[in-house]
Amino acid sequence: MEKIKRLKRELKFEGTILKFYQDTMQIPNGNTAVWDFIAHKGAAAVVPVLPDGRIIMVRQYRNALERYTLELPAGAVNEVDEPKEICAARELEEETGYRAGKLEWLINLNTTVAFCNEFIGIYLATELEKTHQHLDEDEYVDVEFCELAELMDMIYTGKITDGKTIAGILAYANKR
Repeated sequence: MEKIKRLKRELKFEGTILKFYQDTMQIPNGNTAVWDFIAHKGAAAVVPVLPDGRIIMVRQYRNALERYTLELPAGAVNEVDEPKEICAARELEEETGYRAGKLEWLINLNTTVAFCNEFIGIYLATELEKTHQHLDEDEYVDVEFCELAELMDMIYTGKITDGKTIAGILAYANKR
């Protein structure tokens, strides 16, 4: 396979959670191409399972989709080098008001490999202890409790379309 070489990277926009770049690339046939690149510092998600088997989910408004979505608790790392497990534990408590006694790695994923480097570590949380939510000022999250079979049905009927949630739920179902 012939090598592709980046000739230039230009920052076009910096937002609160990502940076948008345009990369000028030399492709193997000698031509150049301009490719979009979105830099993301990374994130973690968690599949929190109660002793009775129900999974704690969060429902929140997603501006890009212009609707509420049912998702696994998740969030961005504070710093690029923050361990994903630390982020998962923090986001679980912040969003749901539960603390994990045990966190176990389930799966990793890159969300959109064509133009973004977002990398999410997904963990299984058990031995949950009720605390209280610590939502950010701009966050509004409803907590819901769901059976695994119910979530699987929502995945396969297209009611859940969030990639991290699908990957996390299916990895947990496979592990069981």
